[in-house]
Amino acid sequence: GTYPILTPLPAVGGNEGVGEVLEVGRRVAALKPGDRVIPATTGLGMWRTQGVFPEETLLKVPGDIPVLSAATLSVNPCTAYRMLTDFQSLAPGDSVIQNAANSGVGQAVIQIAKAFGIKTINVVRDRPDLPKLVERLMALGADHVITEEMLRKPEMKDLFKSIPKPRLALNCVGGKSTTEMLRHLQPKGTMVTYGGMAKQPVMVPVSAFIFQDVQLRGFWVTQWKKDHAQDQESLAGMMDALYQLIRRGQLTAPAYTEVPLQDYKAALEASMKPFTSSKQILLL
Repeated sequence: GTYPILTPLPAVGGNEGVGEVLEVGRRVAALKPGDRVIPATTGLGMWRTQGVFPEETLLKVPGDIPVLSAATLSVNPCTAYRMLTDFQSLAPGDSVIQNAANSGVGQAVIQIAKAFGIKTINVVRDRPDLPKLVERLMALGADHVITEEMLRKPEMKDLFKSIPKPRLALNCVGGKSTTEMLRHLQPKGTMVTYGGMAKQPVMVPVSAFIFQDVQLRGFWVTQWKKDHAQDQESLAGMMDALYQLIRRGQLTAPAYTEVPLQDYKAALEASMKPFTSSKQILLL
């Protein structure tokens, strides 16, 4: 009940997914039977075997994009791409810091930043299988993986001997995590908040505003798509860039578990367990 889009009930869930066009109306120009499509807008309801949709609510996906990459493309990678390109002019060698680095967006940020030559400092919660998670994120291209506790320690100064302080921070948590990341931003750096997993406010020291001149911004990919609904060049440019990264093997589907649609309750339960790094993908 806390999300700003509340679909009238009864409703079909699911924001992400990929499907195949079976039939088209006689006035449909951009799609044909056999095309693979993903949602262009939010709230279409993808947990279904069939549906009828207006042409403008779907995006055609090239046939050479792996199915699982296409199924997880419309929200998290778009969010990661926009945050890395819209708020700071980052160049190869610059760095970014992010919390919730094991999330779907976090994994996409690591891979896209790596492809752009941007270093990433990735903050995760301490957990029993931490070494395993660190290994997996490093394999994706992470430069540094640290825990929330390490973020607060003086040893962080040593880390910045080999990597520049970040000009961009990506916040999906809120609370203390936000405040600690802010301490490591360069002057005139930007923090972008796109989630609030801790359900706590973003706390900013007054000194960060006055003496560091940091900027705090928000981002919601749903709003970005609404704002650019008439700007098809921006959307097509982003999607083409993501397709190229996927083709080159620089952007893969996030860690996932495949679940038959009839077992959706098990998928929902698994997604709500603590320290889950796996996206539940429903097979229809």
